Amino acid sequence: MRAMILAAGRGERMRPLTDDTPKPLLSVGGKPLIQYHIEALADCGIREIVVNVSWKGALLKERLGDGSRFGVRLLYSDEGEHALETGGGILNALPLLGTEPFIVVSGDVWTTFPFTSLRNRPDGDDLAHFVLVPNPSFHAHGDFSLRSGRVGDDDGARYTYANIGVFRPAFFAGCQPGRFPLAPVMRRRIAEGRVSGELYLGSWRNVGTPEQLAELDRELRQNSRNRE
Repeated sequence: MRAMILAAGRGERMRPLTDDTPKPLLSVGGKPLIQYHIEALADCGIREIVVNVSWKGALLKERLGDGSRFGVRLLYSDEGEHALETGGGILNALPLLGTEPFIVVSGDVWTTFPFTSLRNRPDGDDLAHFVLVPNPSFHAHGDFSLRSGRVGDDDGARYTYANIGVFRPAFFAGCQPGRFPLAPVMRRRIAEGRVSGELYLGSWRNVGTPEQLAELDRELRQNSRNRE
């Protein structure tokens, strides 16, 4: 099984910190955001990870290298000067991701989610499996409903997509190369009844602003001191 870390965006809300540094390389708790994902994926046995790059992509490649120091092989999907958004970025990376289901996680979230639990997803004829979390204050209405392990898009209790999922390549069947968001494709597959899901109640943070970054950094450093 392979994985993909989304790392191509400029991170406009994180400016000016991202003017010279790609968002996934911003540090919390003493190491870059993206490194937490690489280490967690390596710990669950993932050995090949695709990272899509655009804004300051050369710096990401320079800092992360070939992945050998993390015990993985890093492959880069270079989108050039203009990032392809989430949907277009994943579609562009499919040749590097192979024919089996693959994990996708956004480089600008921090979590303790156990990626090992995704190794046998999705089941049966499903095309994807989404991880959902309770709605944060900045996204109070959520994204999708969840009933008996099935993701819906109705008016029931809704949760927020954690930017963590498992996708079969066929999830993107019919999509055209270029720049496009992932959300419309997600809703189309949900309407087809081919998406399972789970609710994760553990630690998860969207790191979208300098304030959120600073808050998480303080928390991780405090936790580290408490363990000493």
